[in-house]
Amino acid sequence: MTGDHVAPPRGLKTMNRLVMVLLRLGIPISRREEPVVLTVRGRRSGKPRSTPITPMAVDGVRYVVNGYPGADWVANVRAAAGDATLTRGRRREHVRMVELSAGEARPVLREFRTQVAVGVDLMKRAGILQTGSTEELEGMAGRLPVFRIEPVT
Repeated sequence: MTGDHVAPPRGLKTMNRLVMVLLRLGIPISRREEPVVLTVRGRRSGKPRSTPITPMAVDGVRYVVNGYPGADWVANVRAAAGDATLTRGRRREHVRMVELSAGEARPVLREFRTQVAVGVDLMKRAGILQTGSTEELEGMAGRLPVFRIEPVT
């Protein structure tokens, strides 16, 4: 990871708050993608911090791609050793978020464009991506953290 930090797109925090309210109420916000609320302990405060994420599945395994370098949720997941909760409506799931190496992330990033189109659009608006092509996304391996989502039983 290069330590890059990109400011989130304008209005993202407000939009995230609205999305989290809708998700907690169990109201579907997308026909194609299924966002959830990720909650993890804050690295400084120790208080629960939440943000919407959109997991995707590759070969039956769930992953999430960070939309822009330097996102607070990524730093919190790292500090919490991957211990997190995913929530949608009344359904809560305790999970472990395992960060992938650049090599492991490439096949996931190849799938990101088709599975999480809204994420690609967000990254283009933020200036992270130019075209959003599969090749460009794959080239982001090592710059954009990718996490495997493992259920904790």
